[in-house]
Amino acid sequence: MINPVTDIAWDGVFPITVAGAAVSTEGINDPKTDAPAVCVCQKGPVLRPGVNLSFFEPIRTAEVVRQAFCFPSLGGIDIQTGVRAPSHGRSASRGQESEARHTAFYQAHWYGSPWLFVLETILDTPCLEQSPWDMAYMTEVDPIWDDAWASFVLAPESALFANPAAVAACAADCVAATAGNPRPELFWCAGCQGSLYPLSGWIAAMTNPVSAWHLIAHRMAVKLAREGLLWAAYGKRGQCGPYFEPIPRKDVWKTSLVYPVSDRHTRALGASVLLGGPA
Repeated sequence: MINPVTDIAWDGVFPITVAGAAVSTEGINDPKTDAPAVCVCQKGPVLRPGVNLSFFEPIRTAEVVRQAFCFPSLGGIDIQTGVRAPSHGRSASRGQESEARHTAFYQAHWYGSPWLFVLETILDTPCLEQSPWDMAYMTEVDPIWDDAWASFVLAPESALFANPAAVAACAADCVAATAGNPRPELFWCAGCQGSLYPLSGWIAAMTNPVSAWHLIAHRMAVKLAREGLLWAAYGKRGQCGPYFEPIPRKDVWKTSLVYPVSDRHTRALGASVLLGGPA
């Protein structure tokens, strides 16, 4: 299970800006948005003025598992639901020239984990997501998660990027992400993890498990955004509440490994897992 006190990389909330002024410049570069220094939000007939507060909030947990219906975040319990779901698989597929490559498959669980609110660290700001810790999604009951072709319905634009030029562009995203500045315009790339598509549990060329875990987490975020289950909350549009964003902006997210061993280190989405990079 995750211990939020010892396993979360709390220095990942930095940098922090208030009303456009940097309070702390530590950590990965603060993404530039169109949010003004001050804002006015309306809830019913009441107008509430405020100032823009920007920081990274530990708010979601992607649990990538080999065995279907196994939940390490719930103490490693194995829930038998009677639903048939594929577990982890790895195979050496061969092409026309008998060139072997390893493919892998993982299931994933998505948790709502607003740790700042759960731990009551900050109580007097409406900027935090004020909801309990909860399981929001599990791919075992998703009929298209284990079917790369069926997942095309969520990302039809993937056909435009199934070419060598688009894949080669991901090298630039890898370098930028490792430096702490992933390229939002290269939305079809997952940085050093390669191509983002398909939005399924199958990985075409699995190099190492840690890289695969980060890729699955990235895919889950995009998949849930497409399904309207993960909304954005940054910039001018997000100052008074979350909004639908089908293509999540990569530079407003960070990742941090918390299990099986917490590395207490945050990295930009798509950054290399072999290098430390910016915290």
